[in-house]
Amino acid sequence: MRESGWTPSIVPNDRDHTIYLVLDSYKSGSVWHQTDVDRTDLEAVIMGMLEGRYQNPVRVVGFNTSEKWSEDVSADVAHEVRRRCDLQLRDVPFYLEEFVERHEGRYHDMQLPLPIRLV
Repeated sequence: MRESGWTPSIVPNDRDHTIYLVLDSYKSGSVWHQTDVDRTDLEAVIMGMLEGRYQNPVRVVGFNTSEKWSEDVSADVAHEVRRRCDLQLRDVPFYLEEFVERHEGRYHDMQLPLPIRLV
């Protein structure tokens, strides 16, 4: 007899790999993009970003349920997008600029404490 807390696995046995999903923001709200299971690898997500599949990406999350882990991989994806654009000698596409800048941590606005006292 099974324990009362047991639930069946929803992970397909033949697809034991890490899945990456993109959270995209629209005026009406944020959504996790539905995608074909064959397009959930990291390369497909990065190529989808560069090809304009996501309009305003906010976050990329990777997870592997068979290994029991999940992680926000947005910074890694942002660095890879920037690297590929640099290699192609082109700017980061306008729809990815905010995502890349937010997750790369290159640019931070700073507010100086006021009042500034001159001595």
